[in-house]
Amino acid sequence: MTGRLAREPFDENGTRVPAPRPGGHAGDEPIVAVDELTVTFPGGTRAVDGVSFDLAPGASLGIVGESGSGKSATALALLGLHHGTGARLTGRIEVAGTVVDDGDPERLRRLRGATAAMVFQDPMSALDPYFSVGSQIAEVYRLHTGASRREAWSRAVEVLDHVGIPHAARRAAEPPHQFSGGQRQRALIAMALALRPKVLIADEPTTALDVTVQAQILDLLHGLREETGMALLLVTHDLGVIAGTVDEVLVMQRGRIVERGAVRQVLSAPGHDYTRDLLSAVPRVDAPRQRALADGAAPTEPLVRLVEVRQDFPVGRGLVPGRHRTVAAVDGVSLDVRRGEVLGVVGESGSGKTTLARMMVRLLRPTGGRVEFDGTEIGGLSDRRLAPFRRDLQMVFQDPISALNPRRSVGESIADPLRTAGIRDDTTIRSTVREWLARVGLDPDRYDAYPHEFSGGQRQRVGIARALVRSPKLVVCDEPVSALDVSTQAQIIDLLAQLRTELDLTVVFVAHDLAVVRQVSDRVAVMHGGRLVELADADTVYTDPRHDYTRSLLAAVPVLDPDLAAERRAERLALVR
Repeated sequence: MTGRLAREPFDENGTRVPAPRPGGHAGDEPIVAVDELTVTFPGGTRAVDGVSFDLAPGASLGIVGESGSGKSATALALLGLHHGTGARLTGRIEVAGTVVDDGDPERLRRLRGATAAMVFQDPMSALDPYFSVGSQIAEVYRLHTGASRREAWSRAVEVLDHVGIPHAARRAAEPPHQFSGGQRQRALIAMALALRPKVLIADEPTTALDVTVQAQILDLLHGLREETGMALLLVTHDLGVIAGTVDEVLVMQRGRIVERGAVRQVLSAPGHDYTRDLLSAVPRVDAPRQRALADGAAPTEPLVRLVEVRQDFPVGRGLVPGRHRTVAAVDGVSLDVRRGEVLGVVGESGSGKTTLARMMVRLLRPTGGRVEFDGTEIGGLSDRRLAPFRRDLQMVFQDPISALNPRRSVGESIADPLRTAGIRDDTTIRSTVREWLARVGLDPDRYDAYPHEFSGGQRQRVGIARALVRSPKLVVCDEPVSALDVSTQAQIIDLLAQLRTELDLTVVFVAHDLAVVRQVSDRVAVMHGGRLVELADADTVYTDPRHDYTRSLLAAVPVLDPDLAAERRAERLALVR
């Protein structure tokens, strides 16, 4: 085999002597062997370029890099998932003795699930919304084992219980939409475990999850590896995720491996400039804030005032005909958003933070309480009477690909607020949009390009341009960087900071990533169960939190020190027991 990044020693006869590997023993044959893998997509884009690595039985390996680095393309190749896509593969892949790259359909079918299984990033895309979670796990089990329906259902309930789904026998009969995001990811892990695979490949399994659920999923993967002896390949852009989860790490850039080593060594003393750049881009809760207000003092005049706001949503059917039961997504919250500040809003999924943010810009009308903007009560205004305020109330959404119309150019999407404002002159519109494309760091000549032609970070820049094109007073950013890699995340945060200064914006920054929130916020509001449980300046919240819930959130934030990560995992497991 040629091109191996870290070669084993050879004896005097020229025979390779395998060195001890994390999770294995000297002499172990690798469970995964990849040699000079190249993946070229239609059109000539080489996503993976000469990648070689081994994974020993029971060992764990992390692959990290930015979007487009080739890490997911490498992971998909291990299960032959590029076959039939038009991609061209060269090199050799062997998983548990199965040669993957020859594309034999029957061989690949036996490999997937039974020998190696994959957990994907988005469980809602990976699970069929029309069938119960249990039936989908049972079907996989039956296809590979020939088990009866009763046996397969029993196995589905067993693995759901194993991954921590409460009341697994009952929950197995429910469809995916009745599971939370973290529970859906647990269900995917359960499906992967049903056939007791020797290798588990997890592709960005925690990207869209809040910090506490992310910690639970990572603890689960770690515990399952120790319990079952399976090997783990973890693909992620978050270096904090790998610190306490894997033994070794590969760093990929533009399809190539640029660094490999023990996770402790790579994180503490990286040898490649690219790795150092990735580490420097990782936001940290223990680092001082990068930016404070220009005048050094917090403003006190409120631009937005919420007084006992409430938002009730219907759930199911009530006992009385014509009436529905309701749940309070936001339950009596009062706070001010000060003119010119950045207010961070944090909390787990379901805490009410996004609902609160949408009421601030009146995308939702509160069911109780008052929303005041610049001294005027807007909470109860009709859409017609609210129209004059729309210019000053803007939102940047979490998922730019969903927020942008795929059938319209990005230029026309940015132009929509201008046309809504009554501007009809196409020359003026095009000139203004081109100016904003340049302002957010995009090529003005791409006015007529479509969303699919842009990367995730570029699409988020388009969303920011559309929100700011009419120079609003308030911008609410709802998880604007949660799906982006750390370097792109840092670029978007820098852009927002620059535009905030230039335009004298007031910003509400909603996120589940506490490290990001600390870097950008003057004050931080902590939401839990629809209520505001803590509100203080950023330094106080992070260095001297007053509420137990805030402390639990901070304790779940990934850290770059493997020893500290292991210590915190042990503390979490002790609390569970």
